[in-house]
Parts: sequence; structure tokens; C-alpha cells
Amino acid sequence: MTNIPETGRTPRVQIRLVVIQILVLSLLGTLGGRLWYLQIRNGDEYAKEASGNHVQQVVSPAVRGSILDARGVPIADNETRLVVSASRTDLLKMKDDGDAVLTKLARVLGLKAKDVLDKVRLCDSKTPQPCWNGSPYQPIPITDEATAKQALQIRERAEDFPGITAEPMAVRRYAAPGEANTAQVLGYLSPVTDEEITKAKDTASPYLRSDQVGRSGLEREYDKELRGKAGVTRYEVDNLGRVIGQAKSDEAQPGANVVTSIDSRVQRVAEYELNEAMKAARDVYDDNTGENYKADSGAVVVMEAKTGRVVAMASNPSYDPNAWVGGISGKDYTKLTGKGSNYPLLNRAIQGQSAPGSVFKVIPTAAAVNAGYSFNGPYECSSSYSIGGQVFNNFESKGYGPISLGRALEVSCDTVFYRLSHEEWKRDGGTKPKKNAKDWFYKTAHQFGLGKETGIDLPNEVAGRVPDRQWKQDYWKANKDAWCKYGKKGGSYAQQIAYENCLEGNRMRAGDSVNYSIGQGDTLVTPIQMATIYSAISNGGTLYDPTVGKAIISPDGKTVQEIEPKSHGKLPMTRKTRDEIDGALAGVATRGTAAWRFGGWPQDKIPMHAKTGTAEVYGKQTTSWFTTYTKDYSVVMTISQGGTGSGASGPAVRNIYNALYGVSEDGAIDKKKALLYDPQKNLPKIEKDGSIDSPKVEKYPAKKEQASEEGGQQPVNGDDPAATVPDPNAGNNRDTRRRSARPKKRRRTLT
Repeated sequence: MTNIPETGRTPRVQIRLVVIQILVLSLLGTLGGRLWYLQIRNGDEYAKEASGNHVQQVVSPAVRGSILDARGVPIADNETRLVVSASRTDLLKMKDDGDAVLTKLARVLGLKAKDVLDKVRLCDSKTPQPCWNGSPYQPIPITDEATAKQALQIRERAEDFPGITAEPMAVRRYAAPGEANTAQVLGYLSPVTDEEITKAKDTASPYLRSDQVGRSGLEREYDKELRGKAGVTRYEVDNLGRVIGQAKSDEAQPGANVVTSIDSRVQRVAEYELNEAMKAARDVYDDNTGENYKADSGAVVVMEAKTGRVVAMASNPSYDPNAWVGGISGKDYTKLTGKGSNYPLLNRAIQGQSAPGSVFKVIPTAAAVNAGYSFNGPYECSSSYSIGGQVFNNFESKGYGPISLGRALEVSCDTVFYRLSHEEWKRDGGTKPKKNAKDWFYKTAHQFGLGKETGIDLPNEVAGRVPDRQWKQDYWKANKDAWCKYGKKGGSYAQQIAYENCLEGNRMRAGDSVNYSIGQGDTLVTPIQMATIYSAISNGGTLYDPTVGKAIISPDGKTVQEIEPKSHGKLPMTRKTRDEIDGALAGVATRGTAAWRFGGWPQDKIPMHAKTGTAEVYGKQTTSWFTTYTKDYSVVMTISQGGTGSGASGPAVRNIYNALYGVSEDGAIDKKKALLYDPQKNLPKIEKDGSIDSPKVEKYPAKKEQASEEGGQQPVNGDDPAATVPDPNAGNNRDTRRRSARPKKRRRTLT
């Protein structure tokens, strides 16, 4: 038997040992390389991150800038409230985590101890409200409604309330000077979102979780300027989160002030008169529907004609923006957004779309002249116009015989525009349009700025609609399937319309063209669009971007950034055509459909121009439109389901002009009583300490005086401007139908 030496190794064992040695060396090499990478190659970077883990930031919000009217009157500013806060860091240093201190604090504030204790706990997925969702190093507000007595108790007995502070803090306030609400223009603030916090985390002005930011109106449009720069204090903390020192502190910088072109006095007049007009309309019987007008919403715009600056803008129904301060309650939120609220958050001056009715007729007038028709005509104003067996009536079937385009504007003759638009429709190929179709009536509307936003410095403006051939095609493609499914030949009116639209809803029919020519059909405009157009007619043809912001002024008043008026185009007409239309619109106010509303107006001193409109809407009552201008201002009012143009909106617009120019009922002008005889040019001065010497704004009306019953006389649409009839229901077209007589309220203007 052969003996194997004990010390001998087989080749297989030796190979295994070599492999193990190689693996060990490889692992050591990898570990060494990784250590070199972490400690030497990227050592500085990781050291910096490790250091950052021991620095916590506490952000102090900046005081939000004020929003001022044109004279420097604050319409959104801040008020000081006593805020009691607790430092969670200090409380955790105590044996009971500060429970005894918080319980004692609750007794002073008149609160339940549990409520106070809940407020300082940190929020997570399992913790119900109330809880604190901000930084644990941030002072946690317990209440912002502390009284001076309560604050004094806390501060005088500081040894009993360690970690508790009672400090004044700025809180947003919507002042409503003279009861000028200005809600939809100002907008409101609401809590910042997690996404916004993350986005602003590394910017020059990070958010607090308790911050509120602009959500609509000027608060949103100028949020960056108003917000300022938050202060940041950096604390050094140990691994347990305890503060061991202060690293660095940057003071908060207050936000800038935004000066607007709004005049609070005129704003209050506009809001008041719009509301009064809507209330009055609800007392008027609508013969067509067999019930009173609903007058469910409305808007009014007062604009400087030469600059596009908005002097007043009101939307009804409205709301109190103070409801959002500090967080809105569920009950209030439901009131503002629920189905029965009629959506008061909407700014109907820039978001309310409706058919314009006859106030649209300045556009087909310009289109007809551009297409080669003479302004002077003559054009037949018959009581009706027939197309293929379908009869299109002039409102109340009134005919005036051969007249000019100017006279057609004055008496709002529909059939003149029916004929012109039908003729152009045929020239362009009718239902089989030519490749080179001129489409003057639609092209001109686009050139007037319709179908797109005006560019106003307020968010969420809508564009309206010009129902041209392209829109027809796009709309048909989007709705064809639904029409074909619902439509039924010989069915109800709605089913029959859907059936026809399914087959050829993309065709521009003759009826579409004639309806469009008088601002009916699928045409949609906004009040701000019409104010821009009528301002342009007033100023000679320049279409300005409407603006509410006038200047941005630094908190100390040293830096002023003016917001200059900008133009987005010119009216598509010659100076001659503009002057002819201007003269016709003056005729509307002196001998046409608006003459009965401007009786006694000092036309020789302040020439008034107007156009009335009553838009018919399927399934609803008529929409009232009243568009006007002088050399200084344009005023446009509309009331949904409010009745006729001059009937529903006319008195209110006249009262706004009376207040602007200081015009009395008999036509006398008293500039001392005028709110804004000439547009405001100078900016308010802000002192170095941030103070503003702003004038006082009184309520409107200062005093109500009852006058005698309004007479029942009404102008006749004839050539004699003095001709009247006593019958209040004897109006001869849609824009002169008389509302039922009611007591007339005389209103004194503000001084």
C-alpha cells in the first residue's frame, strides 16, 4: 500500500487557493477604488451634502405689495393682526414636550386645550386636521385673532410661556373703498400647492406651506411683483434635530405696489348702476316668454378711449374676496362654486360670451364699404327679406324705405344688412364657395379683433367666436357623430336641427350669413372686445390692448415701472369711413334708438355716440347690449336675459356718464361734481416709508332722492327727432321697445 505525504497538495486544491486569492484581491481592489471615489474624487461634494443635512431653513414670508387705484387708494392691501405662534423646537426641549405650556396658553386664548395641542403636531398621512404641514423649525400659528389683552398677557409673562410668541403680522385685506368691491378684477389668494413649493424651493423667493398665492385677477397676473422676496434664516441642528446655532439670515423684502387705472369712485358707480339695472329689468314683463326678465348676470366696462386703460370693470353676480383670506370655509366655497351660485368667480367682462346683436353692426358696415358698397346707399330698409321662401323680418316689421348705411345704424335696420350679406354670400359662391372667396364680412370681423383675446392683463380671458367657413368645418367635424345620433327627420325642433347639421352642418347657408350680419347666430363676443372696438372708433382707429395695471412701484417709491399702452392693430377702414360711422353713432344718441336715453345730454359740449343691441338667444330671453363712447371714454354694458339694449342697460350707462362728467338731469355740467371729467394721468406718490397720501372715497350714491314718475313718452324711429308717442309699448324696433314705467331715482354724484 502506497503512503501519501500529509503535506502534499493536489493540483486541484492549488487551483482553488489561487482563485480565492484572486477574488479576495479583486474585492479589496474594488473596495479601495470605491473608497477613493467617495473620499477623494467626490469627497467635497458629499461633504457638502452631509453638512447640508445639518442645516435647516426657516422661511419668513414677505409682506405682499398693495394694489392701488389710479389715485393711490388701496383696493387690496394688508392689515395687521396679532398672531400667537408656538416654537415646536423649544417645546420639545421640555419634559412633557410643552403640553403644560400649551394647555395654559389655551386658557388665555379661550380655546380648548386639545385644539391647541393638535395644531402643533406634524401632519402625515395618518394625522387628521388640524395639524402643522410646514417646517418643524417654523413658528406654528395658533391663532391670528388674538386680542391686545391676550397678547399682553403672553408677553408680560414670558417665563410662563416659553416658546410662545405674540407678534403683529400682515394679513391680506380687500378694502372695498366707498363699497367698490372690484372682486373679479382683483382676484383672490389661496394656499400654495406642493407642486408650487417644490418649484420655488431653490428660487430667490421660496414658499412657506402656509403661504397664499394669487389665483385670479390682478393677484395672479402680478403675483411675482406683489409677492416680494421671502426671508430665510438657516439654523444648525444636530442629528437629533436640535438647534445648536444660527448659520445665516436673509431679511424678507416686501413686494412692490401695483398701481391700476381703476378709479374706485367710478368703479362703485359702475357696480351700483349695473346692479340697479338688473334689479329693474326683473320688474319688467317679457311678452315673448310670458314672465319677467330674469336678468341673471351682467357686466360693464368703462375704458379710456385713447389708451385702452380700464377705469372700471364690474361683473354681476359678485362676491367678497375677503372670504378667501386665511383659507376659505367649505360652506363659502360651495356658495361661490355650487350649481345654484351662477358662478360669481367668473369675470363676465372678459369671460362672458354672448351674441352681440345690433352693436355688432359697425363691423358689417365697415365690411360693406371695404367690399365696394357706398356708405350713402341708398339701401332698401323693408319690413322683411325673403330667401328661398324663408322670411327674415326687420324687428317689429318696421320699414324705412331707401336709406344710407349711416341711417341703418341709427334705426338699427336689419334688412339692409340682410341684403348686403346675402349678396356677398352669393358672390363668394354660396354653399359651394370659390377658392378666392373674399368673405368680407368674416374677414373684417377678424380685423376688428374678434375671435381672439384682446390681450388684457387679466388671466383666463376668452376669445369669443367668428363663425366663418373654417369654424363651420371644424365645428361640424367635432360634433357630427353626436348630431347624427340625436337627429331625427320630422322630430322635435332640436332633433330636426341636429338632423340637418348631421347632413350638411359644415355648409355656410344663406341663413347663416344673414343672421351673422346682425350679430346673431353663432357669433360670440365679450364686453371687453366691444369696449376695445368702440374705443378704437372714438380715438381714430387704434385698437389698444386693454390694461388694468398702470405702474409697478417699489415699496419705498424710488423705482417706478410704468405700463405703457400697447396697440394690437388698426381698424380696417379709411379715415373717411371712420368719420361716417362716427357721425352715424352720434345720430343713434340724438335721433336714433338711444335718443330717448340721452335726452338733455350736452351734445354740443360732450358729443355722445351709441349703439343699442338686443340679442336673441335660443331657449333664453334676449340679451341687452348698450355700447357708447365720447372723446374720452367708452362704456359698454350687457345684461343676460335682461331685455332690450336701451331699455335695460340705457339708464345705467347714462348715469355712469352723468357721474363721470358731472352732468345733471337737465344737462348742466358741474366739473366740481364730476368724478373724472378728464382721464387720470399722474401716478400716486409713495413715500420712502411706504405711506401713500390717498384721498377718501365716499359711498355711492351719497343720497337717494325720489323724483316724480317717469313719463311714458318714447321716441319714434322716424326722421323727426322730436316726435314722441305716449304708449310705452309702441317701440318701433328691438332697440327702442319701452320698458314699463317705474319710479325714476335721481342719484347724486360723489364729490
